[in-house]
Amino acid sequence: MKALLCTAFGPIETLSVLEAPSPRPGPSQVLLDVKAASLNFPDILMVQGLYQVKPPLPFSPGVEMSGVIVEAGREVKGFRPGDKVIAFAGWGGFAEECAVDAERLTPLPGGMDFVTGAAFLYTHATSLHALKDRGGLRAGETLLVLGAAGGVGLAAVEIGKCMGARVIAAASSEAKLDLCRRKGADETVNYATGNLRERIREITGDTGVDVVYDPVGGPYTEAALRASAWRGRLLVVGFAAGGIPKIPANLALLKERSIVGVYWGESVRRDPESHLRNSRQLMEWFSAGKVTSAVSERVPLREAPAAMKRMAGREVRGKIVILPES
Repeated sequence: MKALLCTAFGPIETLSVLEAPSPRPGPSQVLLDVKAASLNFPDILMVQGLYQVKPPLPFSPGVEMSGVIVEAGREVKGFRPGDKVIAFAGWGGFAEECAVDAERLTPLPGGMDFVTGAAFLYTHATSLHALKDRGGLRAGETLLVLGAAGGVGLAAVEIGKCMGARVIAAASSEAKLDLCRRKGADETVNYATGNLRERIREITGDTGVDVVYDPVGGPYTEAALRASAWRGRLLVVGFAAGGIPKIPANLALLKERSIVGVYWGESVRRDPESHLRNSRQLMEWFSAGKVTSAVSERVPLREAPAAMKRMAGREVRGKIVILPES
């Protein structure tokens, strides 16, 4: 099979498409014919050795994918060859085939194609877990989404609206903010050209926001926290800007604010029942047309490194989908 392989942790440029042996599924795994795989920020960190998970070398990046089950291990229940599924494998999606633990599979819903499926669950499940399970977002509250034009950001905008919140989307260009408005954002802030904290004060009438969804980090985290309300919640989702912020602890004390970590992948392992409930909710919203994947590009496997470079440079809107068989 063809696979994008990382043979040593380092620059994205060292990745290459090579022939690799087909993986063999274990007793509780399936072998997946990968039809589509989406690009997520952990893929970029993982190949550089900067992510909290370091796969054994060599490996293919690709956290999430969709495809058709070719073979099922003897202990697998509920899935069989021929089933169309969404898979969260952790890595391995940027290849024509991938071995996936059966517990990390979700049936591909009717009406959802492979491209949409590959770009849906990771971002939306992360955002729903963050907003519902960790942030306790309630109807009528105000949600600020940083990096709102990225994959998880757009998912947070959609889910925030589904949960009845007033959503303020913050991003670094007017083109990105236009996409956020089309996804339902009530207000927008360009933090590349304006003062984030002051703009939030203007929008909220000095009240501040109740929840901050932050997959960006860097210089925006402290400004967003300062713009949060009494008992506001800052959700630490990631650090796409590259810098891990150092937040003065008195900002939490002064308004009884909470700084809350979000690690969806680990939460799935520790509380799979909650993940299943969230997945069912997401599929209901998808069927009702309330949430969907925001796929901006479809690229063949050979172009995956260039796409990863664009994401690392924060030049991507929505989700990029890799097509291993093209």
